[in-house]
Amino acid sequence: MKEETKVIYEKPIPLKNTYNAPYWDAADRHELNVQKCNTCSNYNHPPGPSCANCGSIDVIWENLGSTITGEVYTYIVSNRPFLPGFQNELPTVIAVVQLKDYPDIKIIGNVLHGNMETVSIGTKVKMVWIEATEERAIPQWVLV
Repeated sequence: MKEETKVIYEKPIPLKNTYNAPYWDAADRHELNVQKCNTCSNYNHPPGPSCANCGSIDVIWENLGSTITGEVYTYIVSNRPFLPGFQNELPTVIAVVQLKDYPDIKIIGNVLHGNMETVSIGTKVKMVWIEATEERAIPQWVLV
């Protein structure tokens, strides 16, 4: 008989809603979907009901695939858990990452296994997905 061990994800799990469902559906497949305005071609992240640039409601979703790289645009290092579940992962590096092939898109996430010595502005990172539950994968960053 095979013994299985299930890791319990203790952190808050983002909720899907009308505006972000295509983002989370893609994340669950380990892909990145971003909202794009058909009127002004601006990328909107986080997604919403209309374009953050021009206000148009003519927005679509563009799949950028599963190989997502970028560099740290800015970051903070947290030495205390602001939410439940993060107490065992301190310090936590929370970064705004500018995507390599889409410099207008910046995405916030944790830099896993990062610290003050390994992360700085300009640090190269790659997106990975953490399986929070059977239904939800969370995009995060690792050092390249």
